[in-house]
Amino acid sequence: MGTILSSRVREDGKVIFEIVVSYDEALQLKGHMENVYIFSEQNSKIKTGISQRGKNDATKYFLIPKDYRNDLLFSKDVLCQCIDTKTKSAFIYLVNKNGYKPKENTNRN
Repeated sequence: MGTILSSRVREDGKVIFEIVVSYDEALQLKGHMENVYIFSEQNSKIKTGISQRGKNDATKYFLIPKDYRNDLLFSKDVLCQCIDTKTKSAFIYLVNKNGYKPKENTNRN
């Protein structure tokens, strides 16, 4: 987990952040400095679950909350990555916008 030390708005409306993260977390970027997302654990408000199936519950499924399921199309590839910290694992799934159409006026915060 990191901390935003400072931020400032550029003339073009973009925001410049100065952040500090642990060395191990920085290594998880594997040198990639573009297409980086910033998110806060404190924005994760919707509870969901993990379903287990198969012999000895060997197969695990992340359940998609109802608020996110509307108009979800399953014909596109989904990418996943895991961000590990000392106390938690964050699983990030990337769904192409052509494969996901969010319900309008859904409050997801």
